[in-house]
Amino acid sequence: MQLMSLGLFVFELATLPFSEMQRRSDWRHPASDRVGAPPAAQYVGRGEDNVTLSGVLMPEAAGTLDSIEQLRAMADAGDAYPLIDGRGVIIGLYVITALDERKSHFLDNGVARKTDFALDLRRVD
Repeated sequence: MQLMSLGLFVFELATLPFSEMQRRSDWRHPASDRVGAPPAAQYVGRGEDNVTLSGVLMPEAAGTLDSIEQLRAMADAGDAYPLIDGRGVIIGLYVITALDERKSHFLDNGVARKTDFALDLRRVD
């Protein structure tokens, strides 16, 4: 079952399931100082729209080790990708701005059994 997709990368149980999505949208209202009155504010449009997807990758139960590397390659390309939720609604075009990993529970060959991750995206359309 698809949770979300970023370009051709599909977030699902078999690839990289996330357990939390955080979205922050800003709208711009710059202010100008006035003599003897409070600052005057004017709406000038939409500001930044950022999404963070976070979760735990556990290859023995959910996800694959290659999934994080696929996202890293997408980030290296610097392209904008459509972010589409599980219902098929297009949220917008996003670029990958950061990918955090924290690995633990290592096997004797150095492979992590658990990887906490957070993927930061910024809307560019």
